Amino acid sequence: MTTSTRVLLDRSTIYVDGQWISVTGDGAIEVLDPATETHLGTVPIATAGDVDSAVTAAQAALEGWSARSPRERGKWIQRIAEAIDSRADEFAELISREIGMPVHQSRSIQVALAVGDLTAIPEAVEEIAWEQQVGNSIVTREAVGVVAAITPWNYPLHQVTAKVGGALAAGCTVVVKPSEIAPLSIFLLAEVIDEVGLPHGVFNLVCGDGATTGEALVGHPGIDMVSFTGSTRAGRRISEIAAASATPTAMELGGKSASVILDDADIEQAVTVSLSKCYQNAGQTCNALTRILVPRAHLARAERAAAAAAATYRVGHPFDPASTMGPLASAAQQQRVLDHITGAIAVGARVVAGGPTAQHAPGYYVAPTVFSDVTADMAIAREEVFGPVAVIIAFDDDTEAIALANDSEYGLGGAVWSGNQDRALDVARRIRTGQISINGGAYNARAPFGGVKSSGHGREGGQFGIEEFLTYKSLQL
Repeated sequence: MTTSTRVLLDRSTIYVDGQWISVTGDGAIEVLDPATETHLGTVPIATAGDVDSAVTAAQAALEGWSARSPRERGKWIQRIAEAIDSRADEFAELISREIGMPVHQSRSIQVALAVGDLTAIPEAVEEIAWEQQVGNSIVTREAVGVVAAITPWNYPLHQVTAKVGGALAAGCTVVVKPSEIAPLSIFLLAEVIDEVGLPHGVFNLVCGDGATTGEALVGHPGIDMVSFTGSTRAGRRISEIAAASATPTAMELGGKSASVILDDADIEQAVTVSLSKCYQNAGQTCNALTRILVPRAHLARAERAAAAAAATYRVGHPFDPASTMGPLASAAQQQRVLDHITGAIAVGARVVAGGPTAQHAPGYYVAPTVFSDVTADMAIAREEVFGPVAVIIAFDDDTEAIALANDSEYGLGGAVWSGNQDRALDVARRIRTGQISINGGAYNARAPFGGVKSSGHGREGGQFGIEEFLTYKSLQL
C-alpha cells in the first residue's frame, strides 16, 4: 500500500445529504490490519447530533425518492452495481486489508456478492405486486420510511448492499452505520454512490461504536425501521431500544448450522464441501456449516476425510497468492476462538485437525480445526464460535439426525447430503432453519436469506429483500 493510499484511509468526515461533512465531536476509531496488527486507517465517531443530521437528510429525501417508480429506482441501483464492479479490485484489496480474507477470495466472494445483491434488484421490482384490487379496496405497497442499516464486519460490503438494495428499491431512504472494525470499504461505497449521482439524502453514512452512534441511530424518532445484522446479543439490545418507540426491526443474527450427511451420501465429498463452507472467511460467516452430522457407522471415514480436507488449507497473509485462509478480523476474535478450542479439549472433545496454536504472528491467525468425540451438550457444539472450527457429531438414523440439527437455539443455515434427492428434501423440510443447501446447492441472491429462533427474523435477497421494507395501505372505494 502506498503512502498516498494510506492517507486516504484516515477518514475524518461522514457522508450526509450528498456531502462529506465533519463530525461535531473529536472522537475517532483506529482500524487495524489483522494480518500485521498495524495501523490501517481511522474513522470518526459520529455523535447523536451527527446522527440527527443524517436522519433529517434522509427524511427530507424520502418523499421525492419514494415517488419515483420502482423501475426507475431499480435503474439507479443497477448503476451503483456497475460502479462497484468497475472498481472491484479496489474494493477487494481494501476488504482484504480490513478483515484478512485472501484477496482473490475477496474479489470472487466479497465483491461478487455485493454486485449480485444489487443486480438482482431491477428484475425483482417487476415481480412485486405494487398495487392490486381486493374487493372494494385498492391495496398498495409503499416504503416503510427511513431505514437505519447497521451492519457487521465479516462481509462489510455485501451486508450493506443486501440492505441498501432492498430498501432503496422499496422507496426508502437509508442511514448506514457499518462496523467500526471494518468500515473503510463503506466509505469507498459512499464515494461510488456520490459519483453515480444518487439524489442527495437517499444514502447517508455515519460511523462509530455501538454505544455512541448505534444507539443514537436506533433510538432516533425519525427512524421508521431498523435492519440489523450481527451478533444475537447486540440484536437483542437493538430490539430493546427499538421497542421503546415500537420501531419495527429486521434481524439477521448468529448461527450454528448443521450439515446432515446421510448414509447414502458421498461421505468424502460431503465432508470436504461442508468444511469449505465452515472455513470460508476463516469461519467468520453467520451461516457457516460448523456442525457436521454423520452416520455413526461412517464416523471414522468422516474423520479421515475431514483431516485430509483441513490439511489442504494454507493459512497465511491475504496478499500471498498461496494463502487460502487469512487471519481473523481482530485480536478479540482470535482469543475468543482459541478459548473455544481449549475449552472443548478440556471437556473431552478430540482434535482431528488443527488445535489451539495461533499461527504466523504477527497477525490474528488460527489453524483450521476439526473436533470429534463431541456431544450435543458441549459448548463447542452449541455456541457460535465464529472461527475456523468444525465439530463432527455421530447419529444412528435420520430421525436422530433431524433432532440433532434442530437441537440449537439458532436456525439460519444448513445442508443435507444424500444419494436420493427426495430423501434429502424430506429431511431438509423437517429441519427448522431459514435456508438449506441440498447436495451442495449454490447460494442464490434472489432467494430469501434470513433465520428463525435466535438467528433473527426478516429476509434479504431479491423481491423478498424489497418486501421487507414495504408496508401495506388500503384505499377503500
